[in-house]
Amino acid sequence: MSDRALEAARESGLIRAGEPLLVLLSGGADSTCLLDVALRLGAHASALHFNYGIREGANADEEHCHSLCASLGAELHVERAAGPPKSGNLQAWARELRYASAEGVAEGDYAAAHTASDQAETVLYRLAVSPGRRALLGMAPRRGRLVRPLLRATREDTRAYCRARELEWREDASNEDPRFARSRVRGELLPALRSLSPAAEHTIAETAQLLRDETEVLERAVDEAHARLVAGAALPLGELGGEPTAVRRLLLRRMAESAAGRERALSREDCDRILGLRDAGGSRELDLGEGLRAVVEYGTLRFALGPEAPPPDPVRLPVPGAARFGSWEVEARLGEEGEATVAAEELGSLATVRAWREGDRMRPQGLGGTKTLQDLFTDRKVPRALRRALPLVEAGGEVVWVAGVALDERFAAAPGPNAVGLSARRLARHG
Repeated sequence: MSDRALEAARESGLIRAGEPLLVLLSGGADSTCLLDVALRLGAHASALHFNYGIREGANADEEHCHSLCASLGAELHVERAAGPPKSGNLQAWARELRYASAEGVAEGDYAAAHTASDQAETVLYRLAVSPGRRALLGMAPRRGRLVRPLLRATREDTRAYCRARELEWREDASNEDPRFARSRVRGELLPALRSLSPAAEHTIAETAQLLRDETEVLERAVDEAHARLVAGAALPLGELGGEPTAVRRLLLRRMAESAAGRERALSREDCDRILGLRDAGGSRELDLGEGLRAVVEYGTLRFALGPEAPPPDPVRLPVPGAARFGSWEVEARLGEEGEATVAAEELGSLATVRAWREGDRMRPQGLGGTKTLQDLFTDRKVPRALRRALPLVEAGGEVVWVAGVALDERFAAAPGPNAVGLSARRLARHG
């Protein structure tokens, strides 16, 4: 039993012999075990202790860490907080300080001593307060440079390890403080689950890992749906019908998070309300809270946060040649067909690509007269949010072509050596 923590760390593959590893050392049994395990597995392990100075015994914890590191031959870095926040989540404040400090000190990865017991507590707490599959994923073994090599060892395993290795540790009384939700999960809920099954912590932690593995499959399906259905930030809701229910919801959540710039939960009810606008016609908005809106125009969905982004600046388009306009690339190919084919003589050797402006007019092919682009957009059900992002090609002060919308008949030409093929493609987004 005393070797379970060592084997869990070895099997994780997160501690590598000969490479630097900064262990976040509180002085408790879990982090004491992790530091010793890292040294035994051959890592160039050092430690970081953060003294928050907000509880009795904090200085004694720091002295203990000095003594421990001296006995193990590991370098110790100590950081101290200026003082606790006047408001807010105290535990979140301490965690953010600790990780920010580790990012600055660590030469390579840095390791937190979270165990299967911590994983079980995290999953149970999140499940109680946040519905959805994401709540069940728990803590990842790796997040950037942060690694957690002990996620398959329990708290009892780390204590057994320390006793067998004759390593002393410090107990943090705040871990039992019922004012903290996690302490109530630890002191009340987990013992009840252990009474049903002694392996409760392992079972919950293993479930979290299985779901994390299966999430890769779901995310791949969402990647494929996003590539097929989403153009920029717009999604035709009518094309979602053939997708599985889970993929539809996850695709909506991904779009919402992209607009919000952070993780953003969408409830099942939120998604159903958004999808219910598919056949509403015209323009509709749903307020999703925190400034985020779902906007549906002519069956096309986008998410918006705050004011609309300004249109891209105008760019020059050499003929022949290509130009980048916002998230589009516009190309003019001499003597070739394109999405629109225009007379080279009328287009000239240098055109402009710009956004639509109020008052723009053109003579669309087949209409037999001029029309404002605003009316043309309305007739052809182009969502308002997309209108100023679409590339418009201008020559001699006249609108030649609006990508995907219309070609001015005065510039139209048959394919041939004296014609130019105009085309526009949306560039792939990464990240």
